[in-house]
Amino acid sequence: MENSGYTTLTRQAGLMREMRVVANNIANTATSGYRQEGLVFSEYVQAIEGASSLSMGQGNVRHTSFHQGALTQTGGTFDFAIEGEGFFLVETPAGERLTRSGAFSPNADGDLVTFDGYRVLDAGGAPVFVPPGAADVAVSADGTISSEGNPIGQIGVVRPLNAREMIREDGVMFRADEGYEPAEDARVLQRFVENSNVDSILQITRMIEVQRAYELGASFLDAEDQRLRQALKALSQ
Repeated sequence: MENSGYTTLTRQAGLMREMRVVANNIANTATSGYRQEGLVFSEYVQAIEGASSLSMGQGNVRHTSFHQGALTQTGGTFDFAIEGEGFFLVETPAGERLTRSGAFSPNADGDLVTFDGYRVLDAGGAPVFVPPGAADVAVSADGTISSEGNPIGQIGVVRPLNAREMIREDGVMFRADEGYEPAEDARVLQRFVENSNVDSILQITRMIEVQRAYELGASFLDAEDQRLRQALKALSQ
């Protein structure tokens, strides 16, 4: 295969990966707390002994948008949204994880849990407990939970020390290997949830652009194949 074919194939592989990322964004437009993903393309230069170097494009690095999503009022006592930078702290079988999805509810034991049954933690890593039968439950801006005016716990709102290095898990969960700290400036809003921050119109537009670019690359490879076939046919005559 000639250099033009290798260059086009690496571009096609990157476009396929980007198409999967964009399609996943569109599929999660209505997922509470979902953060939009993108793909970063970079240049890869391969040195070839005795010939000119070969420049190829690669799309291997994903990046996540952490800008604020729209807030929707639900009226649910245990529905929470974060205004500003910060994440809820959640306990999973694989360890502590961070999320912006705040649709919680108390389980049979009184622990505040996520939709998947993972316990919500306070800033110190202890489960948030809501006594069964607690009345007039309210949550202040710093995450303090009170029942009939008496504090009973506090929802942990933290900020990763290095947001760019967080690893996405299970759609709305993130792993912060470099640690986290309390998010002092974040505000917790009760009876609200944060919508996905996906811009569906821009994502659909990008999907069309990627599809057209992929089709253009496929047409180029077909044309190159026909050219080589005709050249070989001419040489064999």
